[in-house]
Amino acid sequence: MTDPVFFAPSRRYTAGEVANLTGSVLVDSDLSDISIEALAPASEGGEHALVFVDGRRNFALMQSLRAAAVLCPAEFAGKAPAGIAVLVHPRPQQAFAMVGRLLFPAAATPAPMTGETGISPHAHVDPSAHVEAGAIVETGAIIGPRASIGSGTVIAPHAVIGPSCQFGRDGYVGPGASIQYALIGNRVIIHGGARIGQDGFGFVAGAKGPERVPQIGRVIIQDDVEIGSNTTVDRGAMSDTIIGQGTKIDNLVQIAHNVRIGRNCIIAGLSGISGSVTVGDNVTMGGGVGLADHLTIGTGAKLAARSGFMSNVPAGEIWGGYPAQPMAEAMREIAALRRLARARKSGDGGKN
Repeated sequence: MTDPVFFAPSRRYTAGEVANLTGSVLVDSDLSDISIEALAPASEGGEHALVFVDGRRNFALMQSLRAAAVLCPAEFAGKAPAGIAVLVHPRPQQAFAMVGRLLFPAAATPAPMTGETGISPHAHVDPSAHVEAGAIVETGAIIGPRASIGSGTVIAPHAVIGPSCQFGRDGYVGPGASIQYALIGNRVIIHGGARIGQDGFGFVAGAKGPERVPQIGRVIIQDDVEIGSNTTVDRGAMSDTIIGQGTKIDNLVQIAHNVRIGRNCIIAGLSGISGSVTVGDNVTMGGGVGLADHLTIGTGAKLAARSGFMSNVPAGEIWGGYPAQPMAEAMREIAALRRLARARKSGDGGKN
């Protein structure tokens, strides 16, 4: 549920306003003044709540809704109880998310934790660093020598920005995060505990055991990237580690040295990308994906959760399994194994 202690709505919206903002069609214009002050799942709803219903499996929820308004596709519109404002949209969840960002802007873009403005007297900012007017550096944060922080960016308590790092405008660095050897664009969100720019895992066999290979590259993070809590992005060995514009990375992801990730990718939690992997634009990785080093993942590919990749994936294909292969082949193998298991259980030896 929406708890006003943590997330108070920015203001009240009417169903008519939501229709105009999202490009939805309000089925009954007499309900345009219905007040919307909260968001909720369709299974719970509540007074003054906006919900959304999408997908055939959720169709049954329409008849039992308790809400002020519902976003839904056109074929669901006639099933809502009387008195609920029905907003027809071809992509209800997308419209719902847009309203959520307006109602609860602090949930979409993290706000300062201490309520401080400007540079806290309890932060450490090196005299050679440049912090633009409008940036916020909170208690306990450290800005190293020659670092640069753009206007509108928030550096949360106990975050560390290392020497000569550049962080663009209107971004956020969460509590306890650390950034080294990195150049970071505008509107980048790095959540608490993330580690950006530490050593890549580079060693060579020596007479007395593994010997370190110096990691002298950088991390380049382009505009509008989001990186989840406790994710690590290693700096390059001799070339750069690059995260492309608009890419969203979940919590607890490992990105090794020299990895190059394209634009608008989605990488779910617990995934691990080994060194020197190249990922094209618009790639989706499910949770727990593992990629061996030096692979190429083509533009638009989709990688199923918990899959292990040891070969390149062509553009636009869907792969899964362990070891990963085209999804159609993986599903055929699973079906064959199930048939064999059933045959053995029934005692016919797999002859049928």
